[in-house]
Amino acid sequence: MLYHLFLQLRDVVPGANLFRYITFRSAAAAVLALLISFIVGPWIIRKLREYQIGEAIREDGPKSHLAKAGTPTMGGLIILTAVVVPTLLLANLTNFYVLLTLIAFLWMGAVGFLDDYFKAAKKTKKGLVARYKLLGQIALGLLIGIFVLVYPSLFGRNFADNTTLTTLPFLKNVMFNFGVFYLLMVVIVVTGTSNGLNLTDGLDGLAVGVTAIAAAAFAAMSYVTGNIKFASYLNIIYLDGAGELTIFCAALLGAGLGFLWYNCYPAQVFMGDTGALALGAALGTMAILLKKEFFLIVIGGIFVAEALSVIIQRMYFKYTKNKFGSGRRVFLMAPLHHHFEQLGWHESKVVIRFWIVQVLLVLVSLTMFKVR
Repeated sequence: MLYHLFLQLRDVVPGANLFRYITFRSAAAAVLALLISFIVGPWIIRKLREYQIGEAIREDGPKSHLAKAGTPTMGGLIILTAVVVPTLLLANLTNFYVLLTLIAFLWMGAVGFLDDYFKAAKKTKKGLVARYKLLGQIALGLLIGIFVLVYPSLFGRNFADNTTLTTLPFLKNVMFNFGVFYLLMVVIVVTGTSNGLNLTDGLDGLAVGVTAIAAAAFAAMSYVTGNIKFASYLNIIYLDGAGELTIFCAALLGAGLGFLWYNCYPAQVFMGDTGALALGAALGTMAILLKKEFFLIVIGGIFVAEALSVIIQRMYFKYTKNKFGSGRRVFLMAPLHHHFEQLGWHESKVVIRFWIVQVLLVLVSLTMFKVR
């Protein structure tokens, strides 16, 4: 909104011309998101405590986590507020990259909110029925995929010419075409990313820290993809208008750092599914729109590892139970971060080391742009 206002006043108000620049608006979005987190965070946490919206700790998890029972959850509302407000104020609201990402972010935020509400407020042990949560994820994936296929021109001419294509890491002048499987790919990416991030949200500061680092990577990717000179130099698809996603990514980074203020060990609040599902859906949607789906596997490597650890653990347990009569485990406990806790690592050590791995993954993903 401020972007559109100051764009009209650029010849009248001194400094209004700065709103033309993505870099200025991105920096402003990050700072504003951080400030909003600091402003609304204490109030939201207080209200969650007041209404007794507390986390129920699973009994089969690490025993050290039982002390966290009752910690306010649904803190994802802080993240939602801190991301949406700066984006609405500073981004170009006629840009469909931004609009579709915002819709995905809020859509899964709403699904996560219902799940948290049933678990924390209604004291329903499993929260929203799993199939309904999955239905919400699949429906969002179908919505995004169908919209992109039916209205590709809304994202610009270059996007329309490469609708089902994507960039391949390490290969120059080679594109991969999803073809008739494009819709399936979109559903898998959106569902997989949101679930992967949700599984990662098991230690204080882990998920939001990893997401903030990933947001910085997506900000860089958005900017170079939407800049014709950088895109040409790096030999990647140039997508006119994709640079506006940099503002959303910057707001995501600022909101993540702001939430980390309350979520670092020992956490004052948990993001819950409200935040985890929303953040995952946003990252997945941006990867699809920027045509960097394969890069997401590296940037979201932590999420992939967490999800795979759960899948492997369950499959191996069922296999050994059928074969030997008793289930066996590959990991001491799944998801993966709990495995390291069971090895004797302190929670903070696990979190910081996962952050370090995430930084390395981001650096690898960014080098993949040039090493082709």
